[in-house]
Amino acid sequence: MPSPNAPVLPPAAEPAGDGAPAFSPLYQQIKGLIMRELQAGVWKPGEAIPSELDLAARFKVSQGTVRKAIDELAAENLLVRRQGKGTFVATHAEQQVQYRFLRLTADDGVTPDMERRLIDCSRLRAPAPVARALDVKSGDAVVLLRRLLLANTKPVVFDEIWLPGTLFKGLTAERLADYKGPMYGMFETEFGVRMIRAEERIRAVAADAATADVLAVAEGTPLLSVERLSFTYGDKPVELRRGLYNTEHHFYRNELS
Repeated sequence: MPSPNAPVLPPAAEPAGDGAPAFSPLYQQIKGLIMRELQAGVWKPGEAIPSELDLAARFKVSQGTVRKAIDELAAENLLVRRQGKGTFVATHAEQQVQYRFLRLTADDGVTPDMERRLIDCSRLRAPAPVARALDVKSGDAVVLLRRLLLANTKPVVFDEIWLPGTLFKGLTAERLADYKGPMYGMFETEFGVRMIRAEERIRAVAADAATADVLAVAEGTPLLSVERLSFTYGDKPVELRRGLYNTEHHFYRNELS
């Protein structure tokens, strides 16, 4: 664990576009230091972090500077504030974190409680496009999960999920079936891999024969294709997910700010 008196470096100058130095605000530096400790596992998911006063003393800054850094980390779902209890490392068991990457909403405006049904889990060599996305070598071991998400027993999402084999050794269909919480919660608690952000590409496609059979729709049915690349600390890609969504009774919801 870092020394409680760990100093904060002065603002680092970085080249700006016009040649003038650009300075990182102090609260951003504190945010970076907190992120570094989260990445190092100093505070585990679900654990309380030190108080703002304690962190301010540790980093030799004002409490307001620490609060601003924590506010940003909470807005990014990396920390969770609990009234009267303190600030905790977010976990995928948290309701607001658990579903933050699932943007599918029923036509009545309610986020569906999806049933998960695993189709298969296999280890294989990474195809070149998957290797590039996950930043591994072509032919390296990867894990491929295929599963369905169902709403009211009806298939809504068909997912193909690719994971780096080195990070997910021992992941099997049996372990997935035995785990009752959210999949990201399992990745977090059993494999030490936490998804903290994701990028998505979305396009409209028509269901081919194989997909139509899995989703129980007619061939040619319009589907939403959502390709998601999820990252852990340090912007390391750790999951490539390709989902096909039947939006006949659901829509994809996003918030812009």
